[in-house]
Amino acid sequence: MKIQLNTTQKKERLLIAPLNWGLGHATRCIPIIQHLLLQGHFIVIATENEGKALLEKEFPNLPIITLKGYDISYSKTNSQVWKIISQIPKILYRIKKEHSSLKKIIDQHQITTVISDNRFGLWSSKVHCIYITHQLRIMMPKWLKPMEFVAEWIHRTIINRYDECWIPDFAGENNLSGELSHRNKMPQNAKFIGILSRFENINIKPETTKKFHTVAIVSGVEPQRTLFLKKITSSLLLSNEKSLIIGGTPSKTETFTNKNITFVNHLSSEEFANILYHAKRIICRSGYSTMMDLETLKKSAEIIATPGQTEQEYLAKYLIKKGKHQLWKE
Repeated sequence: MKIQLNTTQKKERLLIAPLNWGLGHATRCIPIIQHLLLQGHFIVIATENEGKALLEKEFPNLPIITLKGYDISYSKTNSQVWKIISQIPKILYRIKKEHSSLKKIIDQHQITTVISDNRFGLWSSKVHCIYITHQLRIMMPKWLKPMEFVAEWIHRTIINRYDECWIPDFAGENNLSGELSHRNKMPQNAKFIGILSRFENINIKPETTKKFHTVAIVSGVEPQRTLFLKKITSSLLLSNEKSLIIGGTPSKTETFTNKNITFVNHLSSEEFANILYHAKRIICRSGYSTMMDLETLKKSAEIIATPGQTEQEYLAKYLIKKGKHQLWKE
């Protein structure tokens, strides 16, 4: 990870605001927050729901405010396009609201730098603003390929409102995002900062009695998260191997055991990293933040994309072709 604040002040007052679209945006902000805290900067976190619950556990001493996101939901079917399109008016309204809220947050907390992880409306002419994304290319299904150019133009217009764009990946062939961030010419304000993982500085311990043969990570937006959980549970119950399912809902505390399966909603970063490292088998969605975590641990997994989510479908094919992971066959 190579991040450096391009400002003149030694001690910044930073607002860090990950999009609450699954947990990935929040988890990949963890190493950024840790790095900036070590440099002595003051940090305010702004997010909501599960992302907020996660970051409250990771940083109990930091101020965390609620900043509503776009409240995206997925379809139960294999196509998400029409479901997302139907929510565009709501998304545009929320972008306008978050941009308006930013003005108040900057004044109230005396913010000097904003770091927005995929939140479109958190730019300001008053302070230095940084945008994080690994998707310079917006993937569309085949029947909407002609619209990719329009989507990319809109996204680049948003990126250009920011002073900097950080891409969490490596430049060149040794990358994780492929055509998502390497196909087209980069915006002038963009740079690669290396992968971001909450497991970056975790101390891996020797194997313990908590070792599991199979670890399944449930993630994503509803209702697909719950549908994935049901499929994973049914599959693992057919196995006699000791298995762990991590539910991806840090706001909940329930745990239970059913035959060979232990279920937990959340683990600390240290415990999570150690359990994954010692697992013989890992099953998960091909979300980009999860892929960065696995790359950091040098672990291979059986991966499957959220149905109809074109970014994950591309990443799954790309990383399987590179030999980093295998396809999970339900």
